[in-house]
Amino acid sequence: MRLNHLSLTNFRNYTRLELSLPDRLTVFQGSNAQGKTNLLEAIHLLATGRSPRAVAERELINWLALEGTPPYARLMGEVGAGRDAQTLELVLELARNGGANGPVVRKQVHINGVPKRGLDLVGRLRVVLFLPEDVSLVSGAPSERRRYLDIALCQIAPSYCRALSEYQRVLAQRNALLRRLRDEGGDPGQLAFWDGQMAEHGSVLLHRRAQAISDLDRIAADGHRNLTGGTERLRLTYLPSPDPARTAEHRMPAGGKDPAYLTTARDEIIRWLSTLLVGMRGRDIAAGSSLIGPHRDDVAFSVEGHDLRAFGSRGQQRTAALALKLAEVQMMRKETGDTPLLLLDDVMSELDATRRHTLLDALAEVDQALVTTTDWSDFTPELLAQARQWRVEGGTLNAA
Repeated sequence: MRLNHLSLTNFRNYTRLELSLPDRLTVFQGSNAQGKTNLLEAIHLLATGRSPRAVAERELINWLALEGTPPYARLMGEVGAGRDAQTLELVLELARNGGANGPVVRKQVHINGVPKRGLDLVGRLRVVLFLPEDVSLVSGAPSERRRYLDIALCQIAPSYCRALSEYQRVLAQRNALLRRLRDEGGDPGQLAFWDGQMAEHGSVLLHRRAQAISDLDRIAADGHRNLTGGTERLRLTYLPSPDPARTAEHRMPAGGKDPAYLTTARDEIIRWLSTLLVGMRGRDIAAGSSLIGPHRDDVAFSVEGHDLRAFGSRGQQRTAALALKLAEVQMMRKETGDTPLLLLDDVMSELDATRRHTLLDALAEVDQALVTTTDWSDFTPELLAQARQWRVEGGTLNAA
């Protein structure tokens, strides 16, 4: 799982970039707002089809390109070697006549020159990205943690990505019907089809998320112990919707120490979810929204039994988020047999000497890593001697 070459045209502040990447470590140094993070964002976008930062995709197109016809940004990556070599291409084209919310961005995906769906892009280049704002994985809203799980699991399992896409489609249809029943009346039995579809696709999400959190809990605990010098014990807990342990209608076995969604047959989960959705129809219609389902899942982070979201310091939250990302690298390797590309954005400056040393050790365990910094002194001379070094200034790269 190696990115050999990255090509950018009109992406953010890069009008044109051709960058060959070696194995092991590449370090990009530069002041703030010069384009370091944009490089990592481009690679994440090429791997997952999603930007980790942009509110609207039109932000990704270089403003100088807006005068072109049509305005566009192009990203291309050469991945793998030999029989596994692939060329991934993503074009973002800005339509002049947009919708009610402004200009519309059309995505075009090509793999080895052949047009493909956006879903076909995911998993061909696997990445784990850590940004300074990823502290919000611990402190932020549940939607951020669900988004994190979805991106990670889509890269690992195409079946999860398909189930997620179908679940989101079905959820939108069911919610539209709920609003119509609330506003106009009608037979609640119309929900039966959508209940079944939600249960079928939702069961895949619940099972895979439970499995992922179980693995990440175990792996992240070890990494967090190293990052904190053995002084703290991190725990990750899956908070599914619905939660079998807290639902009166629960009929699934407790499953010992493992989550019920891991130890129960999928057919039984589908039947159980379907039953719960039928029982929720009255409340769902009154709300005009589906009140239970994987779209309401959450994950809890705790240290020594204390909820980090409520009681953790900023430093503790940041350390937990970093431990999670490093655990994700190991989980991806375990699930796929390949080590993902590790992308670290200006993380060193936020760490003390102990945590910095532990992270540098982790870099030695991945096949390829790209790291940004504002200060060369964040790294030891020995590490820099092994790395390809670039200076970033105003959307241009120069060898250091």
